[in-house]
Amino acid sequence: MKCFLTGTDTDVGKTVISAGLLARARLDGRSCIGLKPVAAGAEQGPDGPYSDDALRLARGAGFTGPLADINPVLLDAPIAPHVAAQMSGVSLQAAALADWARTAAGDLDAVIVEGAGGWRVPINNAEGFDTVAKALGWPVILVVGMRLGCINHALLTAQAIVADGLELAGWVANRVDPNQAAYADNVATLKARIRAPLLGEVAWSSDPTPESVATQVRWPTA
Repeated sequence: MKCFLTGTDTDVGKTVISAGLLARARLDGRSCIGLKPVAAGAEQGPDGPYSDDALRLARGAGFTGPLADINPVLLDAPIAPHVAAQMSGVSLQAAALADWARTAAGDLDAVIVEGAGGWRVPINNAEGFDTVAKALGWPVILVVGMRLGCINHALLTAQAIVADGLELAGWVANRVDPNQAAYADNVATLKARIRAPLLGEVAWSSDPTPESVATQVRWPTA
């Protein structure tokens, strides 16, 4: 199954969940890859700048090739991608990013294309990651960062995905705040209101590995 993965906000664990889903697919013997068309915020490594998100996706999928193969656009500044792109003189276009992702996905069994930030985050003055997702036309997985305020963010995002004509294939409750009050009540409320299956509840961890997350999530059914 090929999916676009988004989140209710930034820092909700999209990459943690993506890597876990990819590890789940890999452990199940399925060919897989995780793609990050645009990453904002470059780390410095011995071989030059790289995206930590892309590195996590590679580890989840067992990908050993160059990170540039799964993250073609790496922007230096850890800020909104459209602003970082303008600062770097880079032009981001939804159709081109979707075409790249479709080609990179090939005929693999399980593919995740991960956006940045939330559903409506811009990539230029007229388009956003939602435009990329619509150009792909693939089902969408929503990561909900379980913390105060998540219900409103989750319901609005789920509504926007469906309003844009895409299938919400499922959502994951990722516990980013271990001290969230009434956690179970929040999950129950979202289960009752989001018309898509809950694909997993991921416990808070200071150092989640793809393999540990893989035991807590499942892929949506085709």
